[in-house]
Amino acid sequence: MRFEIVTIFPGFFSSFFENGILRRALGEGLVEVGVHDLRAFTHDRHRTVDDRPFGGGEGMVLKPQPIAEALASLGIEPLKRAAVPDPEASKDVPRSRVILLSAQGRPFTQALARELASLDRVVLICGRYEGVDERINELYCDMELSIGDYVLSGGELAAAVVIDATMRLIPGVLGNEASSEFESFGIADGQIVSQADGVPRSQHGAGGLLDYPHYTRPAEFAGLRAPEVLLNGDHLQIRRWRREQQLRKTLANRPDLIQYAALSDEDRKLLDAIRKPSQTGSP
Repeated sequence: MRFEIVTIFPGFFSSFFENGILRRALGEGLVEVGVHDLRAFTHDRHRTVDDRPFGGGEGMVLKPQPIAEALASLGIEPLKRAAVPDPEASKDVPRSRVILLSAQGRPFTQALARELASLDRVVLICGRYEGVDERINELYCDMELSIGDYVLSGGELAAAVVIDATMRLIPGVLGNEASSEFESFGIADGQIVSQADGVPRSQHGAGGLLDYPHYTRPAEFAGLRAPEVLLNGDHLQIRRWRREQQLRKTLANRPDLIQYAALSDEDRKLLDAIRKPSQTGSP
């Protein structure tokens, strides 16, 4: 899979590529990244990439011409939204998406990261200043994407987030591919292949919930002891405890996720018990 980044700060990504899982993925050829300096596609001595907005207002706007030329250098042509796609003509065309990173975009989620991980190429346009001339969005972009309900100085951080979240879902990138199944926002139990050795799993697939709390050695730290259920070796008890903790954390921190999570009848019973007010001390 290949990522293309269009930015006015190509040096921003240097340390990002030199550390962690991404460095290994790049070294093993599982992921490729191209960084393209937007100023290389300007034609004035000042290498101007921005201009004042029509209609007035604060700040500057990234000009369409340098971005269009940068995309053209990557073989990307304006979208023909009205045309009926030809299935035969598209058979050998790499599966790709052009994404504008913007505070006005749709939310970036784990489900979307999973979708992007199945593609051959993702092109990320990093916005700056007040934004990008909207004609770039209309002409070239398959989607407009936001990583959260806040505003950044530019799309570079967002591009790093999208790349990190997506590339770790590509087969072979993680040392243990199951790691991406058993974590926050992971897939449901029904989508996970059973373990071949027959040992009961001690985890549920997240099914859209948050992850459960994690503990490691020592068993006691600063007067706090790890939950006994995690130390007894009973996989089924551990699995049930972890599911309950997933539900508790999600209900406390992201109750909005409950509505869309893949919940079993047992999950719903656990939720009802968690939601019930304590009867301790009642007359």
